[in-house]
Amino acid sequence: MKINIYYGGRGLLDDPTLYVVGKMEEVLKELRVTVERYNIFESKNSISTLPQTLKDADGIILATTVEWLGIGGYMQQFLDACWLYGDKEKIKTTYMQPIVMSTTYGEREGESTLMNAWEILGGLPCSGICGYVDDLVSFEMNHDYSLIIEKKAENLYRTISQRQKGLPTSNQAVTRTILRTQQLELTPQESEQLSQYVSDDSYVKKQKEDIEELTSIFKDKLNEQQPDTQMEYIIDLQAHFVAQSDFAATYLFMIEGEKKPLVVSVANDELDCHYGQEENVDVYAKLSAEVMENILAGHMTFQRAFMTGEMTAKGNFKTLRMLDQIFIFV
Repeated sequence: MKINIYYGGRGLLDDPTLYVVGKMEEVLKELRVTVERYNIFESKNSISTLPQTLKDADGIILATTVEWLGIGGYMQQFLDACWLYGDKEKIKTTYMQPIVMSTTYGEREGESTLMNAWEILGGLPCSGICGYVDDLVSFEMNHDYSLIIEKKAENLYRTISQRQKGLPTSNQAVTRTILRTQQLELTPQESEQLSQYVSDDSYVKKQKEDIEELTSIFKDKLNEQQPDTQMEYIIDLQAHFVAQSDFAATYLFMIEGEKKPLVVSVANDELDCHYGQEENVDVYAKLSAEVMENILAGHMTFQRAFMTGEMTAKGNFKTLRMLDQIFIFV
C-alpha cells in the first residue's frame, strides 16, 4: 500500500500541521505502508504536474493550515490542477483523508472544503482530522491528542485496505451533471502532457508571444480596411473644393472611430488633406463619422452641425464659417 501526503502549508517550524503529518507518517510506516510526502510550497512552479503523482497511490492525505482564512493558496492550486489535469478515473478509486490544523478560526470549514473538493473530483473522502492549536508545545506534549492522531492513521489504513464504501452524495451528482460539461475531453495522457506544458515557463512564454503575434496580424488586417473609408473623406473634400483667393487656414477634424485626426490645409487654390498630427491649426473640430458622412453627402453643413451641437469646435469661428464656402456639397 502507498499513501501520498500533500502538504499545503508554508513549512513554518511552528506549523501544527507538520507535527500531525509527522505522527501520521510514523504510524503508517509501522503498518508497512509506503509514505511519500510532497511539500507543495517547494514545487510551487510545477504544481500543475503534481496530479501525475496520484497514479501509484492507494490513498492520499491533504494537509494544510488555516492561518487567517481558508485552506491557503498552495492547496487550492493543487486542487485546481487535479480538476484540470488529473486522471479522473484514477481519482475515483483514491481515498483522501483531510488534515486541517488552525492557529485561528476556521479549521472545520477548511476540512469541509477539502472533503467537498475531493467528492466533486469524484474521489473517496475519509474521516479527517481538524483542530485548533494555540500553543504548539502543549499540543505536542498532550498524550490524548497523540492517541487521536494515531487512531486516525489506523482508520485510514483500515479504510484503504478494506476498500470501504460510502453512501452517494449530492456532490457526486453535481459532478455527473452540471460540472462535467466544463471539462476538456482529454485522455489521461493528454492531460498529463498539457500539465507539463503549463508548468513549462518557456513554453507558456512562447505561446503568449504567438498569441500576441496573431493579434497583431489581425489588427493589421483590420487596419487595412480603414484606409478605404479615410480615402473616401479625402476624395470627397478634394472633389468639392472651391478655391478662395487670399485665404489660408488649417483645420483639424477629430472623427470618432479614426485613430488619427484628419488635417485639411487650404492656401488660396491649394488643398492638402492627410491624416496625422498638426500643432498649428486654426480650427479644431470634433464630430462623429455619421455627421461627417452627412456633411459630405450634402445633408448638412458644417455650420449647422456646429450650431446643433453635433460638431464641437474651438479656434477662429470666422475661419470655421469659411468651411461651407471652400467646400460646397450641394
